[in-house]
Amino acid sequence: MPEITADMTLDCKGLACPMPIVKTKKAIDQLDAGQVIEVQATDQGSIADIQGWAKNTGHHYLGTVEECEVLKHYIRKANPNEVNEEKKYPLIISSDELQKKLSENEKVTVIDVRETAEFAFNRIAGAVSIPLGELEHRISKLNPDDEIVVVCRTGNRSDMACQLLAGKGFKHVKNLESGMSGWNGSTINYDSQN
Repeated sequence: MPEITADMTLDCKGLACPMPIVKTKKAIDQLDAGQVIEVQATDQGSIADIQGWAKNTGHHYLGTVEECEVLKHYIRKANPNEVNEEKKYPLIISSDELQKKLSENEKVTVIDVRETAEFAFNRIAGAVSIPLGELEHRISKLNPDDEIVVVCRTGNRSDMACQLLAGKGFKHVKNLESGMSGWNGSTINYDSQN
């Protein structure tokens, strides 16, 4: 494999969502169009996060290489005419609103787009685990007419997932505001299953 060279290296090892994206946003502003940044991370969720962020902003995700449990993501900074205004998905639901729907047994599908390990240790009862990186490939298993609430840890990955679903014709999609970090309802966790 040819050696990959980058114009800048950003250390995000040990950081969890959304910090690798936050740091990458700031660092890429220091590069000239066409230059490449290498983002080093240890969070497996950073793969889907970086890919989704690059797709949403117009920067070019080149790929990821894993070396000694460190993920090295490569992104080429877009030319100014290629950059998209970063969008936020406009439809959100609060923790209290979702708790009410669930307690009243309303038909709502909760999709958790965190990595499987995150899901295993703490999740909303009845939630379906579809990590963000797998969503596009598993989208056919979902009904575009169902009411869907998407959740992650902080609301960033779920925001990208909501945009993806809406772009594929899903009509009733909402992002759980503040994700699991803001969820004050009951959860199922690994300890309660054993």
